[in-house]
Amino acid sequence: MASLSISSLTFPSNSNLTKPSTSSTFHGVRIAHLSPTRFPSAWSVRASSSSSVVMMAKKEEELKEIRAKTTEEINEEIIDLKGELFMLRLQRSARNEFKSSDFRLMRKRIARMLTVRRERELEEGISKRLSRKLDKKWKKSIVPRPPPSLKKLQEEEAAEEAKESSA
Repeated sequence: MASLSISSLTFPSNSNLTKPSTSSTFHGVRIAHLSPTRFPSAWSVRASSSSSVVMMAKKEEELKEIRAKTTEEINEEIIDLKGELFMLRLQRSARNEFKSSDFRLMRKRIARMLTVRRERELEEGISKRLSRKLDKKWKKSIVPRPPPSLKKLQEEEAAEEAKESSA
């Protein structure tokens, strides 16, 4: 909530209009914000800290899972996830139903995979400049293919057509 108060305002009389007046007492407009102070309760602090611990555990578990994969498997999964991200963008542009949280989750998963891939390059002693060159070559060598969700959708449609033709 905000309260508005205007200070007193005094204008000079007509006789004083010819010379500049210093008797004006306009002090401006004062806006006071009246917002209640919010102190988090002990319960909400505990709930948020425990949920962050759970989230960190999930992230660590996911990183262990990613690190267990070979570099080739990571590259393949990056391609698949980028395809899925593209499909989500298409769904959003077509105004189809989708979970908006999937955007963030996929981008984060891609970033984790790229991070693990870069960690491995650093272990091998590959410089940043060479890494960028290799990344450009890798991106050019990618053969476009439909993402797994689209393949699944196509298989389901083919199965439905097979049922209709057999019936």
